[in-house]
Amino acid sequence: MSIEQTINIGLFGFGTVGQGIYQVMKRATNAHAVIRRICVRDINKPRKVTPEPELLTDDESLILNDPDINLIVEVVDSPEASYRIVTSALRKGIPVVSGNKAMIARHLPELIDLQRRYDTALLYDASSCGSIPVIRNLEEYYDNDLLLEVKGILNGSSNYILSRVFDHNEEYADALRRAQELGFAESDPSFDIEGFDSLFKLIIITVHALGVYVAPDRIFTYGISSLSSFDIQYAREKRMKIKLVAQVVKVEPSKFTMFVMPEFVSPSKYIYSVDDEYNGVVIRGECYDRQFMFGKGAGSLPTASSILSDVMARRHGYRYEYKKMNYLELPGYTTDVELRVYLRFTDRMLPDSMPFVRINETYISEHNNYIIGDILLSDLIACRDLLSSPGTFIANIPRFFLDKD
Repeated sequence: MSIEQTINIGLFGFGTVGQGIYQVMKRATNAHAVIRRICVRDINKPRKVTPEPELLTDDESLILNDPDINLIVEVVDSPEASYRIVTSALRKGIPVVSGNKAMIARHLPELIDLQRRYDTALLYDASSCGSIPVIRNLEEYYDNDLLLEVKGILNGSSNYILSRVFDHNEEYADALRRAQELGFAESDPSFDIEGFDSLFKLIIITVHALGVYVAPDRIFTYGISSLSSFDIQYAREKRMKIKLVAQVVKVEPSKFTMFVMPEFVSPSKYIYSVDDEYNGVVIRGECYDRQFMFGKGAGSLPTASSILSDVMARRHGYRYEYKKMNYLELPGYTTDVELRVYLRFTDRMLPDSMPFVRINETYISEHNNYIIGDILLSDLIACRDLLSSPGTFIANIPRFFLDKD
């Protein structure tokens, strides 16, 4: 695509993000990009933003087979529909911008192969952390083997809920309801609060950080849905907050680990002050210590601005090169890592079923019990079903790089 050429966009999806893209494109006069057609499931559905009627269609082929459309922008909800649209476009040699992190995380190796086979590009900075340009920075600026850790708050919905709990003393249920009313959480919020949104973003980030793909089912993921007032009070007594944190970290030069789970965060940490629907990402390296990226991680216009950035990148012929995947010595993924965790439980038999390496603290009362202990990450994965039992909550007590903070 030459820099003088007009970008003719075929847009799939016109929900919250799609409508934001439409609004942003109207303002971005220097983008030299226009939306030629919008594919939706229901043409007659009432919408807050009303495009020109002639733009709307419910026929995917009218976009995919239009020779004048030279860029696909895909922001549909369904991972299955996203996969069908994106792979069809790539096979036709049409570059794509996508924001569907679930689809990308599940199919990234195949999508990378399609880009190479059909000499086209898929950009997806909007899939991870909304307006924060974390993917492109990891791809270009941190193009070396000195990166040690990427860690942060990757989901705005869960962070908004936790902010209302810790900063405004709201009950968890009330905070969740408020998040849904404001559109930060869906009517079914499980994708966000169970940690899956953060998981998929972490998988994508890891490919660009370390050059290695790890499938979702191999990664320990635990959310905040079982958080109780007891856990909140415990954190307050320790002068900490609980945040839902995703991280990938090198545990030695040839090995790395990754997981998503609630974490006790002290005031000295950057992410302690990341509140409301904001995201915050800490990037740590051997020679530059910590660098911090902060911004709105969700919402119509912040995500649309990231989509626009990818659109503009395509004007200049940009594509991800996945250079780190071609390194001679890539680190290997391991779950043979010892974590320190807080485990709250009501079933007093539960700790006996958990293979703790050591127990550091135990508290037993009539209604609530907890232990603080060290356990292998591999054993946490093996105990997923136990940890989903009623009255149970687990949170990470960070131990990586404490000597460097």
